[in-house]
Order: sequence, then C-alpha cells, then structure tokens
Amino acid sequence: MFLTIAFPVFDPIAIAIGPIAIRWYALAYIGGIVLGWLYARKIIRSERLWGGKAPFTVTDFDDFILWVTLGIILGGRTGYVLFYNLNFFTQHPAEIFKLWTGGMSFHGGFMGCVIAVLLFGWKRNISVLSLGDVTCAVGPIGLLLGRLANFINSELWGRTADASVPWRMVFPNGGPLPRHPSQLYEAGLEGVALFIILALLIRGGALKRPGLIIGAFAALYGVARIVSEFFREPDPQLGFLWGGLTMGMILSVPMIVAGLIFIGAAWRRGPRTAGDGAAKAA
Repeated sequence: MFLTIAFPVFDPIAIAIGPIAIRWYALAYIGGIVLGWLYARKIIRSERLWGGKAPFTVTDFDDFILWVTLGIILGGRTGYVLFYNLNFFTQHPAEIFKLWTGGMSFHGGFMGCVIAVLLFGWKRNISVLSLGDVTCAVGPIGLLLGRLANFINSELWGRTADASVPWRMVFPNGGPLPRHPSQLYEAGLEGVALFIILALLIRGGALKRPGLIIGAFAALYGVARIVSEFFREPDPQLGFLWGGLTMGMILSVPMIVAGLIFIGAAWRRGPRTAGDGAAKAA
C-alpha cells in the first residue's frame, strides 16, 4: 500500500444556476484579470515607484484591460492549437472554438499579451515598455489562480513519485500510481515566488528602467517552468521530445534568452527621470 495524500476531489463547476455552469477554470481567468487590474492601478498611481508620474494613466490601463483579455484568450488558444495538438485540430477544426473544453497555452497567451501591448501602446502613443512592465508585474496573479484551477480540475498532474515524496497523490484521472502535485509546484514558483520577486524589484525602482520587469518576468518564468517540467507529466499527445525535453521546456528557452536581452537593454538605457512622465511610445 502506497503512503499518499488523498486527492481532495473538487466539483469542477463552481457555480451552477439552472443550465448555466461556471467552472473554477473560468473563475481563475476572471479573478486573475480583476485582481491584476486592481494591482496595476495601484502601481500606476504610485509616483514613488516611477520616480515621478507614470508614462500612462489609470484610465489608459482601464481601457487596455479588454485588449489584454482578448490577447490572453486568443493567444492562449492559438498557442495550444499550434504547439500542443495541431494534428487533432487540423482534423477537427470546429473544436478550435470550443474553449470550454479546455486547452490553453501560457506561451501563446504571453505572445497574445505582447501583441496587445504593442498595438495599444502604438494606438495611444504611450511607452510600450512601461505598459509591458506593469502587465508582467501583475501576470503571476493569473498564473497562480490558473495553476490552482488545474489542481482543482485534476489536470496537468505530475510524473509518478516514489515514497521519498510524502505529499504525492493519486489523481482521479491519472491512473493508480501516486504522482507529484506539479500544479502546486507551478503555482508556488510561477505564481507566488515570481510575484514576490517582481514586487521587490518594483519597490527597488525597476519601473524607472523601462523593460526591466518584462525581462525579469520572461527570464524567471522560463526558469520556473523548466524546473516544474521535470516533475510534470508531458501532454500525452506529445510525450517527451528530443533528449527527454518537453514542449514546455523548449518554449521556455526563447523566453529566458529574450528576458536576458531585455534586462541588459534596460540596464544600459539607464533610469527614466521625472520629466519622462509623458514619454511617448518607446
């Protein structure tokens, strides 16, 4: 008999009103966007963090929420279709639009956010680097809630674990063997740890160097995701790729490289001054 922790079985439907069912996963997206928006407004209002007025207003960010929401959803779904299950969706194209059946990619959602930041920044003629910094600063909130929703749904579970892992679990749809609760590992690394590090950087003046938070987010997320992938079971339709790598690992490497480039560029550029509050698009 394995020594394991019993998986706390949750109902994936959080709220049901007649035929209308709201799932925990949907609430995670909604909660991440709302809480991120509130935290972003607080950051934008703090002149101390920017060394003067922020290069855009709270109203600008309020308008940006719709753009970034569409970027997350469209990018996340597109990334999943292209990177994780292209053969299936090529044969069943109508399934692409059934978002309620699940299937989102963080890396695709991240690219959707990048596109939203670029388009909105250029449209409003505001600093895309600073807008991206704020967007990345609040991103770990959504990551935390999303990974917790994965755990609640008993999906994206970890690889099999031996008796040296006392918190291993048998997931309802993961077979009879105990596994790592890798969703919680990712919630801790990609959500809690990343949020704390970025918050400390912001308090230390990182927003005065446009692009620094973008770089830190991309590089640190990439590292956290690669570490987590060592404990996470690969998607069954893909399995392990070259040399035992997973798709999540491969997609995270460019993020780390790009993040380091952004960090280096932000550091060489130097800090913004109080007179840059009305800066145009960078």
